[in-house]
Amino acid sequence: MALTGVIATGIITYGVNEPIIYLGNIYNETANLGLKPNDPELVWFTIGRCFYNWTFFPYAMYCISGILAAYLYFNEKKPLTVTATLEPLFGQKVHSFTWLIDNLSLLAIVLGLASSLGAGLALIGSGVETAWGIKQSPMVWFVIASITTALFTVASYLGIDKGIKKLADFNSKIFFTLLFLLIIIGPTLYILRTSVVSIGYWLQHFWIWAFDPGDVGGDALVKWWTLYDWAIWIAYAPLMGLFLAMISYGRTIREFMIVNWILPCVFGLVWFGVWGSTAISWQLAGKVDIIAAIKASGAVAGLWVFLEAMPLGNLLVPVVMVTLMLSFATAADVMTTTIASICTKDLAHGEEPPAWQKILWGVSIGAIAFFMVAFAGGEQGVDGVKFLAAAGGAMVLFIFVLQVISAFKVFFCDKAAD
Repeated sequence: MALTGVIATGIITYGVNEPIIYLGNIYNETANLGLKPNDPELVWFTIGRCFYNWTFFPYAMYCISGILAAYLYFNEKKPLTVTATLEPLFGQKVHSFTWLIDNLSLLAIVLGLASSLGAGLALIGSGVETAWGIKQSPMVWFVIASITTALFTVASYLGIDKGIKKLADFNSKIFFTLLFLLIIIGPTLYILRTSVVSIGYWLQHFWIWAFDPGDVGGDALVKWWTLYDWAIWIAYAPLMGLFLAMISYGRTIREFMIVNWILPCVFGLVWFGVWGSTAISWQLAGKVDIIAAIKASGAVAGLWVFLEAMPLGNLLVPVVMVTLMLSFATAADVMTTTIASICTKDLAHGEEPPAWQKILWGVSIGAIAFFMVAFAGGEQGVDGVKFLAAAGGAMVLFIFVLQVISAFKVFFCDKAAD
C-alpha cells in the first residue's frame, strides 16, 4: 500500500514520456542548458533529472507529514488530523483553525487526485487512439473516467483490508512483472551503464538544481516539469501522511522511514532507469520514433509507441491500460478513505468512515478530472491538469512548511530538551 498508494499513475505516465521529452527538447526543456541532440551528456541529464523529480525529494514530503502524524497520534495521543500536526508549534489554540487547515488540506488532495486522474485519462485516451484508432473525445474520456472512478470508489467502499490492500497487492505484482520483462527485453547493459552514470550526474548537479528558480534550467524545465511534479506531491502530502500514519501502527521510526521513503525511492530509481534508458536507446537507434509521437499527439502519447515496439506489444498495450487504471485506483481509494475519515467526527482508529462519504468524494474527484481533461487540455494535452496540480499544491504549501518545522521541533528540539 505504501508503494502503489503513493505512485498513482505518475511513473507509468512519465517513465517513458518525460525522458524522451527532455531528449527531444520538445517543449524547450533543455534549451537553456546548451546540450546538443547527440551529446551523451544529454542522456545522463534526462535520466538524472527524472531521478531528481521522482525519488528522494518527493517521497520525503510524504514521510515528514506521515511520521509526524503517526508519532503524535500513537505516542502523544493527539487527534489524527492535519491540524494536530501543527500543535507542537502553536499549542491547543491551533485547533481553533481546524476548519481552515483541514479543509484546505482536503481541497488540495481532491485537486491533486483529480490532476493525477486527469493525466491518466489523457494517457489512456491516447493509448486507445494509438492502438485502436478511436479518436480522443469527451465521450472516450467520460467512459474511461467512469470505469476508473467506479473501481476506486468500490475499493474504498470495501475498506482497507478487503478493498485497498488487495488492490494494492495486485497492482504491485503487475509493476514488478513489467519491470522484470523490460530488463530482459531491453538493452540490459545500456540500462545499467546509463542508470549508474545518471545517478552520478544527478548528485553532481544536486545543489544547482535544488536552488534553481528557473534561471539555469529555464521555465519550461523548472516550472512545467519539476514544480508541476512536486506540486502534486505537496498537495497529497498532508493527507497522504495521515494514511501512512494509519497503516503504520507498531512500526519503529526507522522502519517507517525504510518502508515509506527508502524502498519506494529505490523502486523509482530502478523504474526510471529501466524504462527511460530503454526508451532513449531505442529512440537513438531508430527502432521507434517516440519524439514524433509526442509531437503529434501530446506529452503522454510516447508510451504507446514504445510499447508497440516491444515483443507482444499488442498484448502489453491493454495490460498497461489496466495497470494505469489500477494505479490510480490504488492511490485514489487510499485518499478517498482518508478524506471521508476527516469528514467523520470522532472516528476511532481502525473504524471505517460512512460509505456515502466515500462514494460522494469518489464521484467528485472523477468529475473534476473529466472536465479538466475534456475542456482544458492545452498544448501538451495536460495543461489543465498541470494548473490543477499547481492550485492544489499552492493551497497547502504553507501548511506543509509548518509541518516540516513542527517535525524538526518534535524530533530534534523537544527530544533534546527531554
